[in-house]
Amino acid sequence: MVTAHRTTTVRGLDIHYREAGPADAPVLLLLHGFPTSSHMFRELIPRLADSYRLIAPDHIGFGRSAAPDAADFPYTFAELASITGEFTEQLGIERYALYIQDYGAPIGLRLALAHPERVTAIVTQNGNAYEEGLGKEAWAPVLALIAERTPETEAPVREISSPEGIKWQYLHGVPEEYRALVAPEAYEHDAALMARPGQAEIQLDLISDYGSNFALYPAFHEYFRTSQVPLLATWGAHDEIFVPAGALAFQRDLPKAEIHLLPTGHFALETHAAQIADLMRGFLDRHLLPTG
Repeated sequence: MVTAHRTTTVRGLDIHYREAGPADAPVLLLLHGFPTSSHMFRELIPRLADSYRLIAPDHIGFGRSAAPDAADFPYTFAELASITGEFTEQLGIERYALYIQDYGAPIGLRLALAHPERVTAIVTQNGNAYEEGLGKEAWAPVLALIAERTPETEAPVREISSPEGIKWQYLHGVPEEYRALVAPEAYEHDAALMARPGQAEIQLDLISDYGSNFALYPAFHEYFRTSQVPLLATWGAHDEIFVPAGALAFQRDLPKAEIHLLPTGHFALETHAAQIADLMRGFLDRHLLPTG
């Protein structure tokens, strides 16, 4: 199936998005994480577009979407979620399943809190919603920044957006037999976009705001318990950023959640796109497609 690259405008800001699949098919809204863009879904979209309409926007500040100066735009997760909600309304999307990864998790789950009736199912791929999912070593500098933003706490966090820091995110936890499957242009693409003027400030603002997501964890858990939304976790088991305990924790509030720990790292689609697509197809077909 052909993937189209489109742009729409929300609040005067251009939002680039990828779209594929029949216009009348159930919608899957793909929300990427840091430091990437809809580019991370390039292998997944064609594998599901025969039965589903897949829409993958680049968040403001990422990919090919607008990246206004941090002095002129509030880079918070609340703001990104609000704009994403308006994006779905502009496209006329009334109901959708969510695919959430990394930053896409708090953005998508904020959408679910605002309009639970719109969310038909959730696929989480290293998209965290529980404190036990935070890898201690990886999160130590981020938690220090959240506690107090100073030049001293900013310095180690800036390294996360460096070419070396981005490459580490792609390759850590990936067993040797799978490393050749990680396309170098994936992390090189992200590094080039993160090197654009103004990006350092944008990313520091967002990372500094991540604590606002922790404050919403109880509300996310209540949403899970109340809605019993169908949930599939396809999780890189060797991820040091969002560790496997975060995947298993979903079953505390969603006993029927389907959890699959895959032998790879943070960006599981780089090595296991075919397996994740197969798991998703079975899950989504059961929950979203008509029977009989």
